[in-house]
Amino acid sequence: MNTEKILLVDDERAIRLAVRTALTREGMQVTEAADGSEALELLKKQQFHLVILDVMMEHVGGYDVLQAMRAAGDHTPVMMLSGKSDEMDQVLGLGFGADSYLTKPFHTAILIQTAKALIRRSQIYSQGAPGDAGIRKGPFTVDTLKMECLKNGEPLNFTAREMTLFRFLMEHPGQVFTKEQLYTQVWNEAVVDDNTITVYVKRIRNKIEDDPKQPRYLKTVRGIGYMLNV
Repeated sequence: MNTEKILLVDDERAIRLAVRTALTREGMQVTEAADGSEALELLKKQQFHLVILDVMMEHVGGYDVLQAMRAAGDHTPVMMLSGKSDEMDQVLGLGFGADSYLTKPFHTAILIQTAKALIRRSQIYSQGAPGDAGIRKGPFTVDTLKMECLKNGEPLNFTAREMTLFRFLMEHPGQVFTKEQLYTQVWNEAVVDDNTITVYVKRIRNKIEDDPKQPRYLKTVRGIGYMLNV
């Protein structure tokens, strides 16, 4: 198995030391950056399995790095670190394309498990099942070899978590899922965050629908949850 390569971006040396020590003990290879501009230069030269990104940094902040990554088509999983516990701040991070959000102070065991889950999920969906080149429903295709989603042959530029959720729905067209079911099936976590599902549904609609305010494909089933109509 290849060593997981992690890019750790934080302007606090103590946090970088703690996180690097914890991840290194798990056999991961950690590259550090002390600010956003340094991180962007590293991302141009290397590929990583995961980026751990602090939100608040001088000059080039975490959200700037995240937006630059997604604009460049880089769908590497991103875990945001922030001293802010405000819910809207978390929604903002997810809206920019983050895959996970961890509030400081945090326990390193939680960070490690989250990091492993994000990497594992990304690898699973990049590899796909043996002999399975993709899923095709209606105008949509999920290419499991290239880890890409298309609509009428045009890339939808999903983040890793958007693709995870969309692929799950593509595998179960016409089936209604509650937020709890989606959170359990896609995130594999017991604690359900309704707001997270809502944010991801909105982001997917913005990419797949001609009119996101009147969705044709990703439907809301009032009082129950969501379904993909293809």
